[in-house]
Amino acid sequence: MIEEVARAAREACVQAPPVGAPAYRQYCLRLGEQLRLRWPRIRKANEEDVAAAERRGMPPTLVDRLRLRDAHLELLTRLTEQVHEALPEVTAPGPETSVAGWGSRRPVRKPLGVVLMVYEARPTATVEGALLCVATGNAVLLRGGKEIAATNAELGEAIRAACAQAGLPQALATVLDDPDRSQLRWLLARPDVVDVLVPRGGPSLVDYCRTASTLPVIASGGGVNHLFVHASADLPLAASIALNSKMTEPTACNALELVLVERSVAERFVEHLRTAARRWAGPVTLRVDPVLPPLADPGQAAADGLREEPLAEHDFGREVLEPAIGVHVVDGLDAAVEHVRRHGSGHTEGIVATDEAAVDAYIGAVDAAALIVNGSLRLHDGPTMGLGPELSISTGRLHVRGPVALGALLTTQWVVQAQGALRT
Repeated sequence: MIEEVARAAREACVQAPPVGAPAYRQYCLRLGEQLRLRWPRIRKANEEDVAAAERRGMPPTLVDRLRLRDAHLELLTRLTEQVHEALPEVTAPGPETSVAGWGSRRPVRKPLGVVLMVYEARPTATVEGALLCVATGNAVLLRGGKEIAATNAELGEAIRAACAQAGLPQALATVLDDPDRSQLRWLLARPDVVDVLVPRGGPSLVDYCRTASTLPVIASGGGVNHLFVHASADLPLAASIALNSKMTEPTACNALELVLVERSVAERFVEHLRTAARRWAGPVTLRVDPVLPPLADPGQAAADGLREEPLAEHDFGREVLEPAIGVHVVDGLDAAVEHVRRHGSGHTEGIVATDEAAVDAYIGAVDAAALIVNGSLRLHDGPTMGLGPELSISTGRLHVRGPVALGALLTTQWVVQAQGALRT
């Protein structure tokens, strides 16, 4: 069965129109229409998945990752519109350039080929994968977690209908509905079938895909992200940045896990953070370095939605999928850099400082897909950065690093007009 699916995807790549053909923009619009038309059925299937997850005792923060709300429909249909608008510029051939008087060259965009996208619990990833991959002429095999099987089945129907309405081969996007791991193992071992692997999920999923396959990987590593608060920082601003970096979406890959605060300002910073946390609309847990003074009024803080517990060494290097922020005291910039190098995942790092020399030193020493200066780590996002719609955020070093926007799903073919020239 999986062999037939894979062959169909490869054949769909061959049959698909060239990159930039009008059918791809039509597909974007038709997919938006299909999502709106089928949304009641998609929501009903999603409610079944959520209820099943709750019966299995899945933690609430993880259950929330499964859940679709009406706001997601608006986000997804807006995404289809954004891709529709971005495609002409992204897929346009490059300029023709003369070569040494004998001819010319120009770059033409081509799809990567068959993309295998492996992900976990977010059903929005199904739409994102089908939309961005197909719009750039790729075929995509979508393997989501079994927790969203019913939702994915309905989304798959919408995607196939959109392909058909746009005149594209329906096998350009296939939702793999068999949870058998042997299917995935077969695909991971077939570079003749799959051209690129895109794992989206936690470190265990990404590590498994990397070690079990020789396929080229566009991988988003785990989001063990830090914010360094330098002695020169605006401390109220640093507290606001820390909260926004985590609490706006605690399970996001660009969410903050640990604040590294310079010792000379640590006590003042944590007081600002406690004050800001009490004002946050929702419960906040702070895991605070034991060297810092404890809360003076834990009872009142709890009533205000703030819970505090001691930070432990096992919290270092750990991605916490809950509304919790760690605070660790360091003895300066070098110590912060050493901590990030040891425990960071290379995804998103940040610094809050007014000392430009300190900012430059930190940028030079810390290596991550994005480093945010005096702002929320959640700004590491393709649309927010003005890079357009994204499939994921890559922590790899080859082909693409950071937001995997539409252009990263294309490669280049050089067209050389030789005019009869021969190599001397």
